[in-house]
Amino acid sequence: MTDSTYDPYLYRSVDKPISNFGAFTSLITCVIGTGVLAIPLAFSFSGTLLGIFLLIVTAILLIHGIQLIVICMVECSRRMQIGYASYPDAMVYSFSQGPKCFRYFSRASGYLADVVLCFSHYGICVVYLVFVASNVKTVMDDYESVADIRYYIAFTGLLSIPIFSIIHLKFLIPINLLANVLLYIGFAMIFYYLFENLPPFSNDQLFVGDSMKLPLFFGIILFSISSVGVMLAIESKMATPQNFIGWFGVLDLSAIVVVISYITFAIFGYWRYGGELKASITLNLPSEPLAHTAQIVFAFDVFLSFPLCGFVVIDIIMTHYWNKSGNLKRAKTKEIILRICFVLVATLNAIAFPGLGPLLALTGAFTISLLNLVFPALLEICLYYPEEFNYGRFKWKLVKDIIMMIFGVLILVQGTVFAIKDMIDFYGQ
Repeated sequence: MTDSTYDPYLYRSVDKPISNFGAFTSLITCVIGTGVLAIPLAFSFSGTLLGIFLLIVTAILLIHGIQLIVICMVECSRRMQIGYASYPDAMVYSFSQGPKCFRYFSRASGYLADVVLCFSHYGICVVYLVFVASNVKTVMDDYESVADIRYYIAFTGLLSIPIFSIIHLKFLIPINLLANVLLYIGFAMIFYYLFENLPPFSNDQLFVGDSMKLPLFFGIILFSISSVGVMLAIESKMATPQNFIGWFGVLDLSAIVVVISYITFAIFGYWRYGGELKASITLNLPSEPLAHTAQIVFAFDVFLSFPLCGFVVIDIIMTHYWNKSGNLKRAKTKEIILRICFVLVATLNAIAFPGLGPLLALTGAFTISLLNLVFPALLEICLYYPEEFNYGRFKWKLVKDIIMMIFGVLILVQGTVFAIKDMIDFYGQ
């Protein structure tokens, strides 16, 4: 039995820690991005009532998944007698404590967590570049000659290099705060159009969705609500990480703001545009100055959010591999070069695959289902497998974790298949 009095928080060392408010601001920024503008489209797949129910249930599951990861990371830190165990570290240690079949893959599980985290946030960055370019193109097409979206993606990528070169998360907080202000200004502008000539609400919108596209609904919701790597990075940089989880922790408070914003926006967006919804609701706005302003505001908001989403990939590469020992010469210079290369690769990827909707659903279904549902459940199952621990009365933790895994695997398989099919249809036209 390990020392139950050991408190990992007392031994955690953080360079340039962030406050609770900074963490709250960054959480809002990392969660409410391009996904929120696709939430009305997700409701068109489910219907309003089912959409509200599934959105709330999915949000609860995803937030519980994040809390479970943090709790398991802290428990691993306590048992290992260290200040901080990262997500991959926790995977390796937990699998080594689990059933024999898991122990064989304990080291590989850490690499798997890193790969999926990197792929997830890399995918989000690609989607962000496509989103910004799509909205700028929509505005510019009304004033200039029509140009291919790939030119706008290339221009957006090059402009992203300076702000993506900011190394420390703390220095991104003012940018994140500005992004949040722009976000709600953009909401206000879009609501002007949602309430203008609002049609009667039909029973079809209330009850009927496209059941065959429910996997895409989950893909969009998963993409929209969760950003696992950034959330964990924020927790790791907090001055008081104890305040991240809990009933009134920073995570729960930000989740409440996000869910209320999403439900409100989804209801009125689907009500206003119905079956005519596009991948981003900003693309449904009319060609006039206020609508163009809203599109530019949202594009700029997402543009400012780009460095926060890509932070995870760079942090994993630098701290887990390239500069694991902390003795790399000219580490900051090499990190900036790595950041520039990351932006260039993501830009080329976005140029090659500029379809926003299928990209968004694929990234959400494939990565978030693993990071938020399957991996956290496996963490807890393995961590409490040894005889000196237990799964609670009636083994409720084990039952709950199995349900999470089943739900996660269903979303992973169905969502990925449907998203790939949509990508084939989109690019095969």
